[in-house]
Amino acid sequence: MNTLGVAVFVVTYLLVSARRLSLLGLDRPAVALSGAVACVALGVLTPEAALAAVDSATLLLLFGVMGMGAFLAVDGFFDQVETQLVAWARTPERLLGFIVWGAGLLSAAITNDAVCVLAAPVVVRIVREQRLPATPFLLALATAANTGSVATLVGNPQNMLCGLLGGLVYREFFLVMAPVALMGLGLNHLILAQLFRRQLREASLTPPARVEPISRRARVSLGVVVLTSIAYGLGANLAWAAAAGFVVLMLLHRRDTRELWPRIDWSLLLFFAGLFVVVAGLEQSGAPAAFFSRFPLTGQSQGNAFGFWFSGIFLVGSNLVSNVPFILVVRDQVNGLGDPKLGWQLLAMASTFAGNLTLLGSVANIIVAETARDVGGLGFWQHLKAGLPIALSTTIVGTLWVMALSSAH
Repeated sequence: MNTLGVAVFVVTYLLVSARRLSLLGLDRPAVALSGAVACVALGVLTPEAALAAVDSATLLLLFGVMGMGAFLAVDGFFDQVETQLVAWARTPERLLGFIVWGAGLLSAAITNDAVCVLAAPVVVRIVREQRLPATPFLLALATAANTGSVATLVGNPQNMLCGLLGGLVYREFFLVMAPVALMGLGLNHLILAQLFRRQLREASLTPPARVEPISRRARVSLGVVVLTSIAYGLGANLAWAAAAGFVVLMLLHRRDTRELWPRIDWSLLLFFAGLFVVVAGLEQSGAPAAFFSRFPLTGQSQGNAFGFWFSGIFLVGSNLVSNVPFILVVRDQVNGLGDPKLGWQLLAMASTFAGNLTLLGSVANIIVAETARDVGGLGFWQHLKAGLPIALSTTIVGTLWVMALSSAH
């Protein structure tokens, strides 16, 4: 066993999990890149093997989806929705529901992280201007963006990874997971409404003097996002379909593309690229093979017991090791199952819902918490109070649904 590969992975993982690295002056993407460079510098991987470990299809898919989300931002879509949300809702209880269902459904098309980046400033402005309690609405955005993103293979980075590594088909995945997302959003809405019913009942909304209409440019951008989703469902290559949707929007809008580049999360692409190399170094060390030879994921009982055992491991593992590294580490084990497609579906679902368990479980949660610092932000225990029941209930319901469909086939 090559202990250097294990050491690089462990140090990288610990630093990535720390989230805040002010003493070193590093963020998560910088840590991932440093780990990748260390793998090559220490001889864990050759330069050629390190480059080959980077999954270009995943990076292109992320880039294309973020690009389409960038157009919605520069088109002013989320700013225009702000006044409409307040006008339509009329009460804080309804506003909470609109945020849950709006964020959840939109995240399935343009990823949960993008929805939180673009919508968090809108929610913060509504909370500040309407003098609303911040916590229920911030949690509504963060948790619903995670929950709704389970519906598609482009809803979040871990689903993209599971789809590409597991060879999942977009249409088949959507048919299985769309009901899971809808049931999950229903549970998400119910839990938040019950937890914060007193605060919501005591608050009120003041209707806006003028409702901003959705611009033509924003409607065109939404239309292209929908058409791209249809292309996914018809069997188009996910990565190139997303890139094509981005290019189509460039040609249709004829906007100065320099406005778009700052709105794409290049650091997320760097983070993924670095992790691909670090995990390849871990695999090259032989440690995962040795671990799983002693504690295999295979050979467990079938039926719901199998599903809950798997989902439980994925739920906990995604929080302990972070979802993307965890997926990369267990991919060979999942591919070795008697029914690997079922394993990948359960992994995608559980690693997605795991994002709601704690504040640190999802990048989307951190985005909302950091954006909302001026209105109090989100604390770890504030999030856990809602995140724990949401993560557990959605995972239980999702597992039952996936296992029921699997046994029916």
